[in-house]
Amino acid sequence: MSNSNNRTVVPEAKAALNQMKLEIANEIGLSNYENIDKGNLTARQNGYVGGYMTKRLVEMAEQQMAGK
Repeated sequence: MSNSNNRTVVPEAKAALNQMKLEIANEIGLSNYENIDKGNLTARQNGYVGGYMTKRLVEMAEQQMAGK
């Protein structure tokens, strides 16, 4: 079953988002995240990566909106 909400709105940003994901995973102690079988990680570990990505993206948008 496909979820249309998971489409990339700006395809040019895909590489930057993947890089951010790898950086965040490394920061929280999941080194070599790119090659890890994500099915072997806990829901908490996977959730941290997505949660921190969202937090950082919101911070970036707030800074941009504030003109910084």
